[in-house]
Amino acid sequence: MALPARQQLKYWSIAAAVFFVLFWGLGNVILPFLVGGAVAYFLDPVADRLERAGMSRTAATSVISIGAVLIFIMLALLIVPMLVRQLSQLVNEAPTIFGELQGFLTTKFPSVMDQESVVRETLNSIGKTIQAKGGELAGGLLSSALSVINAIVFIVVVPVVAFYLLLDWDNMVAKIDGWLPRDHRETVRMLARDIDRVLAGFVRGQVSVCLILGTFYSVALMAAGLDFGLIVGAIAGLITFIPYVGALIGGVLAIGLAFFQFWGDWVQIGIIAGIFAVGQFLEGNIITPKLVGNSVGLHPVWLLFALSAFGTLFGFVGMLVAVPVAAAFGVLARFGISQYLDSRLYKGLSEEDEA
Repeated sequence: MALPARQQLKYWSIAAAVFFVLFWGLGNVILPFLVGGAVAYFLDPVADRLERAGMSRTAATSVISIGAVLIFIMLALLIVPMLVRQLSQLVNEAPTIFGELQGFLTTKFPSVMDQESVVRETLNSIGKTIQAKGGELAGGLLSSALSVINAIVFIVVVPVVAFYLLLDWDNMVAKIDGWLPRDHRETVRMLARDIDRVLAGFVRGQVSVCLILGTFYSVALMAAGLDFGLIVGAIAGLITFIPYVGALIGGVLAIGLAFFQFWGDWVQIGIIAGIFAVGQFLEGNIITPKLVGNSVGLHPVWLLFALSAFGTLFGFVGMLVAVPVAAAFGVLARFGISQYLDSRLYKGLSEEDEA
């Protein structure tokens, strides 16, 4: 006989409170384990495919680990330094870009850009603010990231944690499944499958979409000759998980820089705009349907709220767990609503009387 609903709620609430207290207290101590677990979860389908191809779990994990190390080395030696250099150059060029824009508006719209114009003062202040605060912000982000996720974590702890979690992933899932309360085993399994489907759609699917589109935009813009193509493509790819926003911000930034760099060369400017048009076509018709499919995703507003809330409460570690916790809350909320719609509280006694 199952426990009464009130006692179940009490026990689950205590478990949730203990989890958040431990999470708050441990803080950055559990950071490498969270990152390693996320990496293992992301790569588990790859290991399963290699197993189905005839490899053992150990061999599959070893192959994946070697490939991940090679990719990390390539990023550390080639991509990251170039991103930092282009970001610094973009920050330093901001006053010049806004000065050019001010000169263009002064020529075309002299009445709007007089000496006391609000538009003129705004452009001047924006350019100076970006130069003054942009470098400070970029340096702060870099130093914060390096202080939180230092080289030792990346080089030693995270790969080791990810390797062992990926190696024993199926065994851990089976063990946890054996601990489920017998009276609610099927319900918990159903909810776990729904949460996994949401995470698979977002973490595995949408992150892959962001990486693919970020790479496409960066390579295409650099091939087109845009000076800051790598950083613009990285920005566009990073925020692609918000529908239309990534392409809109990246497109406006890229086309604005193209106007500054290629003014008068309308073919080159059209090429820059065409790159984002092609990227949107590929995303909507090929990449997203193939990688994300029809899986239940996370609403962008809910996702942004979760990132903001957990980032404020728990810092950088909170932002790492914001997505899975938001996915779990979303699934549990939908389950609770379905239970409510099927309950006497919603239907009342009239429907039972009619039946």
